[in-house]
Amino acid sequence: MRILFLIPYPPGRAPSQRFRFEQYLDALAAHGHQYRLAPFLSVATWDILYKPGQTVAKILGILGGFLRRLALLFSMSAYDFVFIHREAAPIGPPVFEWLITKVLRKKIVYDFDDAIWMKDPAGEPGIIGRLKWQQKVGSICRWAYKVSCGNEYLADYARQFNRNVVVNPTTLDTDLLHNQVRDQNQDGPPVIGWTGTHTTLRHLDLVWPVLERLEQEGQQFVFHVISNEPPIYTGLRSLRYSLWHKQTEIPDLLQFNLGLMPLVDDPWARGKCAFKALQYMALGMPALVSPVGMNTEVVQDGTNGFVCATDDEWYRALRQLLANQQERARQGAAARRTIVERYSVASNTDNFLRLFQ
Repeated sequence: MRILFLIPYPPGRAPSQRFRFEQYLDALAAHGHQYRLAPFLSVATWDILYKPGQTVAKILGILGGFLRRLALLFSMSAYDFVFIHREAAPIGPPVFEWLITKVLRKKIVYDFDDAIWMKDPAGEPGIIGRLKWQQKVGSICRWAYKVSCGNEYLADYARQFNRNVVVNPTTLDTDLLHNQVRDQNQDGPPVIGWTGTHTTLRHLDLVWPVLERLEQEGQQFVFHVISNEPPIYTGLRSLRYSLWHKQTEIPDLLQFNLGLMPLVDDPWARGKCAFKALQYMALGMPALVSPVGMNTEVVQDGTNGFVCATDDEWYRALRQLLANQQERARQGAAARRTIVERYSVASNTDNFLRLFQ
């Protein structure tokens, strides 16, 4: 097969692309398929897009993306499948998707891992947010040959429009990338960790009071946040912040002894694919999560982590794991097995390849 990937971001830059399909590209080639990655944004535009200023350069970068999409329409005859991750263009109606499916008669595989048919509470403000055109998601699902969704919540939405829906979970490469295990017997205070972007920092509001309570009681720990922006919070003495870097992502995460994934229970969060929890667990550490969305599918309470719905449940789970290295190690080993067996590249490769049958 010859497959064209229409993707929002430059390859290797965005987690949704890296862990949804980029890590399967070698498997595609090994099975004789040919592919091309066609990002909407150039590297130069991606590097400035979420930074203040440079408005003219950003506008020119967006216009350049539309021109590249137009040019691609003239080469569509060379491809058997068009894989569209999230959308062909970040703003406006689904013009390119309509042309590809209705005029050029190409089979598209439509992939998404968030509830992108609704507005992200922490998404783009102002005019960009108003131009996102979330209502196009249902139309693209209807036109698609197959729809690839990160979890059942997303798949249930897609099935309103298309019967050919595949649950294709976000996965981790447990052989080549997430292939180390945290040593829970190391000296020093335990490290409670959280990683994410500026759009998900809002969920930490659920756990700040619990962490403060533990600190005030004299519990020894470090709370380590890895993100592209620091949290705006001053009530915790043990807070440590590190800027996220792709090159040091795994060594940075391996500083954690356990990882948190609190989620505010709203329609957007219910579409989350438990990615933070998957990363912690793949590296052999328990995940403490809110009972929202896919989290309860991944984490079995008391076995490979804890599911925490109230402040008291967060408090008891954290106290237990902070005090007991052996319990952290036991749950961490179970967490690692869960990822290898159910959410690894190796376990999901056949499922991914079937998208193009």
